[in-house]
Amino acid sequence: MNMLRVSGAQLVDDQGHPVRLRGVGLGGWMNMENFITGYPANESAMREAVQEVLGEDRAELFFDRLLSCFFAEQDAALLAELGMNCVRIPVNYRHFESDARPMEIVEYGFRHLDRVIDLLGSHGIYSVIDLHALPGAQNQHWHSDNPTHVASFWTHRHFQDRVVNLWEAIADRYKDNPWVAGYNPVNEPGDPSGKVVGPFYDRLVKAVRAADPGHVLFLDGNTYSTDFTVFREVYENTVFVCHDYALAGFAHGGPYPGPTRGEWCDRAQLEATFERRTRFQRETGTPLWVGEFGPVYTGDPATDEMRYQILSDQLEIFDAHQAGWSLWTYKDVGLQGLVTAGGPYMERFSSFIAKKARLGVDRWGSTMEESAADLAPLHGLVESEFPGWSPYPWGARYQTDDLVRHILMAQAMLPEYAELFRGLDDSELTSLAESFALGSCGRRAPLIDLLRSNLA
Repeated sequence: MNMLRVSGAQLVDDQGHPVRLRGVGLGGWMNMENFITGYPANESAMREAVQEVLGEDRAELFFDRLLSCFFAEQDAALLAELGMNCVRIPVNYRHFESDARPMEIVEYGFRHLDRVIDLLGSHGIYSVIDLHALPGAQNQHWHSDNPTHVASFWTHRHFQDRVVNLWEAIADRYKDNPWVAGYNPVNEPGDPSGKVVGPFYDRLVKAVRAADPGHVLFLDGNTYSTDFTVFREVYENTVFVCHDYALAGFAHGGPYPGPTRGEWCDRAQLEATFERRTRFQRETGTPLWVGEFGPVYTGDPATDEMRYQILSDQLEIFDAHQAGWSLWTYKDVGLQGLVTAGGPYMERFSSFIAKKARLGVDRWGSTMEESAADLAPLHGLVESEFPGWSPYPWGARYQTDDLVRHILMAQAMLPEYAELFRGLDDSELTSLAESFALGSCGRRAPLIDLLRSNLA
């Protein structure tokens, strides 16, 4: 079996047969996210807070067991049974390199990635390795493990050198693995100038190709995979990846069909948005692949039924265009996943997770209306005193919420989260981690049934 490759507007196998990659993202695993596993703020800050309570060795016991349980044999079997053939695997650079010892690859960090790639391959499922968090942070938000709102990756050559070095190591390691569909080297770049990302891609592509000339590259556009004007050439054997979250599918989404924040949302709007976001790919004759998409769910049956309709419409649109896709996300604590953690973890942390929701401290899942009365004077002040301020990437209202709600308030909640680990013995820590094993999880049956039907 040989690697997949790009042939015109399709991915093909070694026999030249078209392969449309359809599956899920494994968010919250080797790149943890606050809304997925229930903590506040960003991953490295959370790990540091938990380690202060548990100590280094016992914190490692918990986190390593969580990584082992989060995705195992049963999970791969479920995805294969649904008919999926691809998992996009987000990883944090901190598993493979330490800030204290830059440019030194940590071999130990590959043990879980190797395990899951092999496990998926045994079930006939390809992996796309996605570097979701880069040193210095390649975008402005929590999912790049960014404790601030500054994407320093684009202003420090040192960080860029480290990523090239890391990708050379990853590419060399997996260059002969046919179940690795390819490499997604920078998730959702947010280069405010738009001037660094293009030349960096030129450099990175050459470095990866030198280490591994065979695998497909999956390259995100700038501004969170929406802007493809940064590409100065169409690289060979490359898929240009769009992300296609539906406006009405966000936490603040309105009725569907219906208005969301002044914009009418229906199937025609979904298709028009998809066509706009994939214009570069269609004009260059390269494959269509949606690296992330998917609505969030509320627990309200009527609202969630509309969210399932959004997803169904998107899948039909992707089918009509023969686009591959990777649904975000496979497993979490209840917002989006096909399956939801249960057991001791949810028993212990459910009240804390509810407090996070009440305060809206998670950027993903917040309607930006939580604590509205408390924050309204600040928003009013910014609007009146700084009417021309429109910071990258999403403007003044989002920036103010990010700084106050999703960074300041979220970081203030970190000690409270960590304290919930205090006093637990090793068996209790293990039980918390094992709450994310599939056997302890609930399943979002309507979502699973919808995906199974589409993939059939």
